[in-house]
Amino acid sequence: MTTPAPATLFTATATGERLERAAGALSTNGFTVEILEDADAARRRIQDLLPPGASVLTSASETLRLSGIDEDINAGEAYVAIKPLTMSMDRATQTEEIRRLRATADVIVGSVAAVTESGSLVIASGSGSQLPAFAGGAAQRIWVVGAQKLVPDLPTALRRVEEHCLPLESERAQRIYGWPSAISRLLILNLEPEPGRGTVLLLRTSIGF
Repeated sequence: MTTPAPATLFTATATGERLERAAGALSTNGFTVEILEDADAARRRIQDLLPPGASVLTSASETLRLSGIDEDINAGEAYVAIKPLTMSMDRATQTEEIRRLRATADVIVGSVAAVTESGSLVIASGSGSQLPAFAGGAAQRIWVVGAQKLVPDLPTALRRVEEHCLPLESERAQRIYGWPSAISRLLILNLEPEPGRGTVLLLRTSIGF
């Protein structure tokens, strides 16, 4: 039986030293990494990183919602926002078009469930709809990651997904959709084989799940 995690293991804000260590590992693994002060800084940086007129998909993310990044992208006119576009399409007759739009956006912006000090990103999903773009379908991928999501290693990252993220996401899903969430699919990114296509914005502060 797995020993319950200490209450602060998955919520404590990582120290600057640990963030620097993770940033170094991510860089070695091919990711572009920036350490930013907070969500406001990430919100401003996203505006610099997104090309005007690009098709942009935002994944379901409390980090994006709380930071205002989701609203900037999906309620503004600077980009071709994929989420509201697909939400307006007919699920019965345009399923394939919706799938292609979500999988091949110019840019996907989201977060992760955990990032390890050895330089891996862990993304969990109930539907799997955002994973093709994160895995390589999108030309550019950007992750905004709160400092509380940093864990020592992959086993701890998987525990964070199951013991911390899933209960919180299930509560959110139950409130909004009327049913709980599930870890239907799990994506682990250990390397970025095409440097420049994956950007991680590590925050010194905590935000999201």
